[in-house]
Amino acid sequence: MEKYVCSICGYVYDPANGDPDNDVPAGTKFEDIPDDWHCPVCGASKDMFEKE
Repeated sequence: MEKYVCSICGYVYDPANGDPDNDVPAGTKFEDIPDDWHCPVCGASKDMFEKE
């Protein structure tokens, strides 16, 4: 699975880890994250992420 990087702060979303603090379980592909999800570090919207 591909990782995605926040273009604002550099946070890397890794599907192997998910984002458990924001109800995104490990194994969740970036494409399957709800559209209203935001970067857990800086709050950027999902469309501010780019494929690593």
